[in-house]
Amino acid sequence: MMSEDTMSRLLAELKRRNVLRAGAWYAAMAWLLVQVATQVFPFFDVPNWAVRWTVIAAVAGFPLALTISWFFELTPKGLQLESELESSESIPRRRGGRGDRWIIAILGLAVVLLLADQLISRRQDAIEGLGAASPPASAIAAKSIAAKSIAVIPLSDEGGEQSQQYFSDGLSEDLITSLSQFDGLKVISRNSSFRFRDSKDDVRAIGEKLGVTHLLEGSVRHAGDAVRISAELVDAADGSTLWSQRYDREYKDLFALQDEIATAVASALKAELLGTAGAVVQSDRPPSGNLDAYQSMLHGKFCRARGSEEDLRKAIDFYNDAIRLDPGYARAYTGLSFAWGNLGGNFLGGEEAQQAYAKARAAAATAISLNPNLAAAHIAQGRLLEVTDFDRAAAEAEYRRALQLAPNDGEAQYALALMTGTLGQPERAIEQVRQSLIVDPLRAAAYDRLSRYLTALGRLDEADQASRTAIEMQPAADFFRIQLTVIEVLRGDAQAALHIAQQIQPGSWQDAALAIARQIGSDHAAADAALQNLIDKDAGNGAYQIAEVYALRKQPDQAFEWLERARAHRDPGILMLLNDQLLLAYKDDPRFAAFCRKVGLPVPGSPGARGVAAS
Repeated sequence: MMSEDTMSRLLAELKRRNVLRAGAWYAAMAWLLVQVATQVFPFFDVPNWAVRWTVIAAVAGFPLALTISWFFELTPKGLQLESELESSESIPRRRGGRGDRWIIAILGLAVVLLLADQLISRRQDAIEGLGAASPPASAIAAKSIAAKSIAVIPLSDEGGEQSQQYFSDGLSEDLITSLSQFDGLKVISRNSSFRFRDSKDDVRAIGEKLGVTHLLEGSVRHAGDAVRISAELVDAADGSTLWSQRYDREYKDLFALQDEIATAVASALKAELLGTAGAVVQSDRPPSGNLDAYQSMLHGKFCRARGSEEDLRKAIDFYNDAIRLDPGYARAYTGLSFAWGNLGGNFLGGEEAQQAYAKARAAAATAISLNPNLAAAHIAQGRLLEVTDFDRAAAEAEYRRALQLAPNDGEAQYALALMTGTLGQPERAIEQVRQSLIVDPLRAAAYDRLSRYLTALGRLDEADQASRTAIEMQPAADFFRIQLTVIEVLRGDAQAALHIAQQIQPGSWQDAALAIARQIGSDHAAADAALQNLIDKDAGNGAYQIAEVYALRKQPDQAFEWLERARAHRDPGILMLLNDQLLLAYKDDPRFAAFCRKVGLPVPGSPGARGVAAS
């Protein structure tokens, strides 16, 4: 053990050789360099590895600097070996004093930089905290990012024929489904990843918006009996290629080729097949392997995604063609159910709508009988039980079964979240919607639902932000602006509500929004006229909105009358009743409880109404 005398002599020698001063100098300069690197490098998109190596180099250089200062001395003549100097030739005290002042100045600058960074960070956190309930999609993605995460960007059609896009889209979706079968691998759903078709964004921006570390890109060419698929796995952080391959195969080997690509990608990401209890491999392929049936099903999915009345009718024809080619094709029956349900709910009324729902119900039942383990079939069945049969308990069971079969399925997660909201549990619904946004961060409708559930809890500022996020993502969706109109009505701002309603394109949604906005203004004649216009033009499909307007007018008799009409028309608006602050104003009216029982909703205040929103 070193004696006190030896320790004193060593310390004196360190001071004489200016080792301590050199160490302080080095520490100050290294600290300043690290602060500059961490603060400045990100602004110039310098990769994080450069910052890491700067820190490592600064730490590693410290013992080297001390060693050099022991053996060498900085003198007016330059750098000299300490052994060549007389003790009196060490750096003069005045230079040492000046050096000390420089050390203090550099350390002071480093402290200022550190404090500024902390203040900026806290300010940024405070700003982000204001919108914590409904941050932008990219923020949600960033918080949920995982090392094993991937988005499949739609494969481009190498042939350049627009008529073949259904095929390339179908293969892209199949890859999404296949990759979702791997445990611990976060796979972005079609709804969000397909937004980057032909995107001009670089891979880093896309990765940040989707909250993933990897992108799968590529192209497909289908000509006659041959198919070529090129695929490339890209690191979203720097655009580097981790894996790539081009496949030229016979068309008859398409399914085997799809499996080969999915396995190769999963292997590159070191992902293993799902081991979750109850999970079952999901697939869009026909059990017979009939490629013609598969092509018809892909055509049907492509048209259904477009969503217009004409496209939905085309989708129905394609699905029926797939079923004709393969009567055991459960996935085609599932698509047929969704198409008929969307057609009836969005474009038909009265008896026509009921007939469409009946066909949707029959198709869903057939799909489940053919393949009880098909998650999509249970989602289709659940949706019909919820919307047309008002059997909420059975619908919830279907959604939970779908999620058990496909734990990574964003549609199953979202469907269950909406059911939770329908049952009047907005706080739980908010959590579940956010969970679904992890794999589907750009689903505009999810932000609209967040807004409605936040409104039910009276959190109007957060609801406002969520609504504006939905509109920003999908500017053409006028339906979202109705919710924003309602928020301004609840705030009592008649001018703002009217301004938003007037931004909606002329049609049924604008008529509904104007009728709602006008009710809190001072122009009573305009309020009456707006309501009458809505009744004249949309008494069938707009019954629920008319009930809302009467609730605003404090005319409960008419409000309940129109709610009954909405029930007769199976109006989807009823699904939001227990989160609707306009109609919840009458939740204590006996007629409200009676109506809830008719449509299978828990009665507010009853034992089964845990979490039902209160006004």
